[in-house]
Amino acid sequence: MPRDLALLPKAHLHLHLDGSLRPSTVAELAAGAGIAAPMPTGYGSFAAFSATISAAAACMRTADDVVRVLDEIVEDARAAGAVWVEVSMWPGLFAGRLGSDSDTVRTVLDGLQRAGIAHRVGVGLVLAANRGHGPAQALDVARLASGFAGDGVVGFGLDGDESSYPPALFADACARARAAGLPVVPHAGELLGAGSVADAVDLLGARRVMHGVRCTEDPRLVARLADSGIVLDVSVVPSLREHPLPALLAAGVRCTVNADDPLLFGTDLLTEYQRCREQLGLTDAQLADVARTSLEASAAPVGVVAAALARIDAWLGLSGPLGPASAPRGGGSGSPGPADGRGPRPPAA
Repeated sequence: MPRDLALLPKAHLHLHLDGSLRPSTVAELAAGAGIAAPMPTGYGSFAAFSATISAAAACMRTADDVVRVLDEIVEDARAAGAVWVEVSMWPGLFAGRLGSDSDTVRTVLDGLQRAGIAHRVGVGLVLAANRGHGPAQALDVARLASGFAGDGVVGFGLDGDESSYPPALFADACARARAAGLPVVPHAGELLGAGSVADAVDLLGARRVMHGVRCTEDPRLVARLADSGIVLDVSVVPSLREHPLPALLAAGVRCTVNADDPLLFGTDLLTEYQRCREQLGLTDAQLADVARTSLEASAAPVGVVAAALARIDAWLGLSGPLGPASAPRGGGSGSPGPADGRGPRPPAA
């Protein structure tokens, strides 16, 4: 009988707040706001994809709406076996409905803290700049993120259309975030090729890249990523038949599996792991390695990672019986709690 993938401890590292609403929640919030609910189907362009994301964000009108969505995101992560989840958000997402950008971040962090406590899942927030708003605003977001470093913000991201706004434009913003001790986790290798992935590493200082799959266009880059331990937060690609994850793992590249935008792609974290097993042919040992990478590459407290890694060994039968899921007691907003001591992308795996 196959091992239950819901019992495999894992972290969810590539997950966007505005793309993670439950479809039923979108419909309810939209009806309450008197606006049309977005109906995700497929995307012929990155602009169409972005428009759907914006429509989903517009359904969240109040702080209570946001707190509800965050609670559901963390609850869904827990159901998928996640003991840690990092939610990514552009601070301008709510167009001032929650106050200033700083007020917005505080509201989201408070919501994550409450959700983490309720569901016993550790959480952190990645503040992301949107390429389309330019380098100056990206630097502002990096400063804002730096101000919340150690207070629930666990990374600085870079989202949006990389084909129009390449990585080099945002080097200063990423340097500012790194100076504050924040990992830089940009999108790259999604709409542009291997050179964009290399620039994310060389110019932005990324040790983790969201997507990054087009690195396969340059075998020398693949070898370099493997040798240096750079992590790719892999999610959807245009076709399962073309999915590069098995080849990347075979080449020694460290990868995590993620749902990215569950609302838009009709998926979730557990489904993605199941697809990796059933359609990509990954073994349980490979899936366990992917889960280990997700935890080791995360901002989760050391104690949480160690407990989860032990449970992965138990899941594989390499140690004692599999106990209950481990998560930070009090669990939210990147804080371990006192007990722990410190593009156009149709759905496919």
